[in-house]
Amino acid sequence: MSNYPPPHHQENDINHMIKVIKAYPLATVISVKNNLPLVTHIPLIYRETDGKLIGHIDIYNPQTKLMRDDNDVTIIFSGPQCYISPSVYTTTQLPTWNYIKVHLKGKVKAIESKSALKESLIIMTEFLEQPKHKYILEADNPRMEAALDYIKMFEITITDWEGKFKLSQDKKKSDIDGAKQELVRSNQVSIENFLNSIFK
Repeated sequence: MSNYPPPHHQENDINHMIKVIKAYPLATVISVKNNLPLVTHIPLIYRETDGKLIGHIDIYNPQTKLMRDDNDVTIIFSGPQCYISPSVYTTTQLPTWNYIKVHLKGKVKAIESKSALKESLIIMTEFLEQPKHKYILEADNPRMEAALDYIKMFEITITDWEGKFKLSQDKKKSDIDGAKQELVRSNQVSIENFLNSIFK
């Protein structure tokens, strides 16, 4: 019987996983056709009323044809991650990598209604504009109206949840705290360094 991942790296609280989905909504969506994976990165919104994921996909994306008919889909949400140097610990340790991931499996259904598509685009924009709501996508926006023919809406019924939270939980509290602080520091620094290296 496999004991991997270790139980202390498994997150079983669905509410914690929902928090990851809300904080990091850009999902990796994986479908399989003829034993080959099709992968798309798109934001998905968790709908509180029924626990489904709602998304939109370009009609020219080859994966669009699979986003219907109760086809199986795998979704990965990625939270913060970074290399953890032994120097952040107060005890002797080896280098490691910490991360937060949520793996989901589900059944996908196409939503053909244009009014539902339009409403979901407005709701998604409102969610992503939190907390300041500097932009409001109006229902009569002509650019949105023109785009409706080129976007397909879908909903995913989640059938399996798996949280992978590797956060040095097997260490003593001072080392867990040190790893958490490094995760915050490293993500802030790495984003700034990466963007500065690309956009000089």
